[in-house]
Amino acid sequence: MFGEVPSESIRNVYASESFANVNKELLCRYRHEVVRDDIFERMSDTRTPQGILATVSMPEYTVDDIVGKKENPLIVVLENIQDPGNLGTIIRTAEGAGADGIIMSYDTVDIYNPKTVRSTMGSLCRMPFVYVSDICDTVRSLGAKGINTCAAHLDGAEEYYNIDYCLPTAVLIGNEGGGLTSGLTAAAESRIKIPMHGKLESLNAAVSAAVVLYEAARQRGLKAR
Repeated sequence: MFGEVPSESIRNVYASESFANVNKELLCRYRHEVVRDDIFERMSDTRTPQGILATVSMPEYTVDDIVGKKENPLIVVLENIQDPGNLGTIIRTAEGAGADGIIMSYDTVDIYNPKTVRSTMGSLCRMPFVYVSDICDTVRSLGAKGINTCAAHLDGAEEYYNIDYCLPTAVLIGNEGGGLTSGLTAAAESRIKIPMHGKLESLNAAVSAAVVLYEAARQRGLKAR
């Protein structure tokens, strides 16, 4: 994670003695403080820390920053996602699928939760995001800008693969237990569903996001590196 952070965003660097002894070339690029290994373990929230910590400035984005990046943006809208691992996985998946940004309701889990940060595997440093106070109003404003707002819903009227994602699109994903609220569902222009076999009630929120986003990526011509 430390290697993924843009150098201009790094404010302070701390390293354990054992890490510093074998990573002198890396650390010489930054002003840093070396601490005893036992103290470093108390500083970190992980059980087996790698030996380096940094304080990093928080980027600030607006909805316009996300919407205005492309003529046909692909946006992820999240409502009340509560599991930090799910949020981090969605952010990582969004980058991989070529999404332009993530818009979250104010009651979504903190994006700087340590588990979320680790789950992004560095995508947090590259994926624009914003929390909004009124997610329904924001989605309606996206629709007014010509962006097709697609709500992933168990009662969706259309299979997710029948949507034209080459058009400007926002994919709406709801809470792990309750899905999207009725208010946000009503604010969306369309409802899509992921067909399922067996007796499942629903898929994991991060899995649902991945399924839809990679269909969008396929339609938009994502090529393997």
